[in-house]
Amino acid sequence: MAEGAAGSEAAFCLQNITITDDYKEDYQYEEVSADDDFSLQEEDEDLSKALQAIQEQAEDAQILTSQSVLTAEKSVADIPEAMDDFFCNFLVRLGMSRTLDCFQTEWYELIERGVFTVNDAGLVPTVYTHNQQLELENMRLKKDLENYRLAVNKTKEALIKMQKERDFHRMHHKRVVQEKNRLISDMKRLKAHYASYEPVLKQLTAKYEATLKQKMLTSLERDRAVGQVISLQAALEDLESGSAKQNSEAKVSDCTRKKEFEGAPQKALQEARQQKIISDGSSSHDPVKETEKKMDKRDLKHSEFPVDPEVSTNLECAEAHPQPLECGEYRLSSLVKVHDFAVSCLALHPRKDLAVTGSDDHLWKLWAVPAGNILLTGAGHTDWLSGCCFRPSGTQLVTSSGDCTVRLWELSRRGCILTLAGHSRAVRGCSWHSCGDLVGSASMDSTSKIWDVNSEKCRHTLRGHKDSVNSIEFLPFSNTVLTSSADKTLSLWDCRTGLRVYTFHGHLHSCNHATFNMKGDTIASCDSSGVLKLWDIRKLLPVLSIDAGPHPANQVAFDPSGGVVALGSSDGSVRLLRRDAGQLSALRGPGGAVRCLRFHGPQLLLSAGSDGRVCLWTAAPPSLGAAGKALDTAAPGGSHAHP
Repeated sequence: MAEGAAGSEAAFCLQNITITDDYKEDYQYEEVSADDDFSLQEEDEDLSKALQAIQEQAEDAQILTSQSVLTAEKSVADIPEAMDDFFCNFLVRLGMSRTLDCFQTEWYELIERGVFTVNDAGLVPTVYTHNQQLELENMRLKKDLENYRLAVNKTKEALIKMQKERDFHRMHHKRVVQEKNRLISDMKRLKAHYASYEPVLKQLTAKYEATLKQKMLTSLERDRAVGQVISLQAALEDLESGSAKQNSEAKVSDCTRKKEFEGAPQKALQEARQQKIISDGSSSHDPVKETEKKMDKRDLKHSEFPVDPEVSTNLECAEAHPQPLECGEYRLSSLVKVHDFAVSCLALHPRKDLAVTGSDDHLWKLWAVPAGNILLTGAGHTDWLSGCCFRPSGTQLVTSSGDCTVRLWELSRRGCILTLAGHSRAVRGCSWHSCGDLVGSASMDSTSKIWDVNSEKCRHTLRGHKDSVNSIEFLPFSNTVLTSSADKTLSLWDCRTGLRVYTFHGHLHSCNHATFNMKGDTIASCDSSGVLKLWDIRKLLPVLSIDAGPHPANQVAFDPSGGVVALGSSDGSVRLLRRDAGQLSALRGPGGAVRCLRFHGPQLLLSAGSDGRVCLWTAAPPSLGAAGKALDTAAPGGSHAHP
């Protein structure tokens, strides 16, 4: 049993514990704040309670300070270790458990027998203890040295990496500085280069203005000279006629021409033209043609621009029409199915009850109004038709298309007689001048062109709009051209010089269409937000603005009297505005978006849209005004369609 006990005790070893004088208790005192319950600053605490609390705190402090800590005068580490403990610790450290068991068995057996005592074995010399401590210290220092070596290696790697990054950023900085210096030098060079352009541009602008003025003066002198030549040739023709009746008439007209020639050569030119037309049947000899043959053929092929009359011819035509009907007195009378695709343009014959429509199916069709019988069909364009217009004589037709061309059609021949190509993008509209010799076209290439159908050439290109030109129209019996553009402006041009006369600003969205009234003193325009504006040409100011949106307004038209304005909207309705009342009413048709409309006299309104049908609206008698309004609300049920 003793040996077993000794063997179990051999599993334990002694530890070297050092007890120092610096003894610290684990207890930590809480700090008493100034706002504690023991504070004397509380109003509800009396003096006795405060003194008692202070006394208790002082007693607790004395008790804590009076407690002594047992410390040895000499550290346990200073006492040499016993020999048996030294051997046991040595064997345990080396892992010699069997030797340890044998040693302890024999050691304790000898002690029990009394052969010797513990004191006989003695103590371990201090030098061994010091050597052991030094060995432990040496091992600890080696471990620290290894840790320091690893830290130094990591630091070295980080330093090398930082140096590489520094070199990379330094190189990148140098490259950026070089590029910066190169850009600065380039900017200085370009500034100096652009500065040299400014005087050249000023010089070219001055030369251009001087040349333009000289060109205008030359044109005026040429027109004056041509007018004098034609007047003199016409007078000579009248004097040489053999008939007495023609001779007497020639004398009267000669006196009239001489008076007009002295005061106004342009009026004499107009009279000479009329006399030339009258004398074409009786005289085969034409001195005017002989004079033209002597001049440049290219110039003589050009048509002459009309003379601006002092009193507008449209004014007499407008006064001949009755007063406009009240708004809302139109009702849907019939529907005419003309095309299978959307109708994009509509025009009325100037002398007969005929209408022509152009469609997205690349065709135009001539049909009777109001029967709807199709008379002619024109094919030749390779893209959608955007505009159509009759010649004032009614014998020819002009069309514009998305294929960038303008075509002239002879109705008697039923074919295209002339193709005008010059625009770089789709042509959005066309118009025929009242003289019958000039055609205007508007294109998406931001330009408009004035074409001479006699010389088959472009007389002028109107440049100035910054976006697509959506419509063009001539003021009848004048040299004024009106254009509307997607740059939100309207412009008036002089077709004789190709220069812009005035620009109307006021629309906030793209202007889709603009037109004159019969008197020629008012312009109506509409834009893509549904806003309708009326402009006074004499004052060059807007007189009325009505918002019929939010759907886009595609086309606007005046009735013959000019008192009613019709507006075609993309919501499928036709808006009617009576100018004297300033009220807007709506006519609802069965089709889709209304893309074009025209007044056919004071009693009939035609509108066409995206469903390929044309709606005919007739003015109801005064007694049927209420019935007409009721029919407007139920237009699809009360209308009928022609084949």
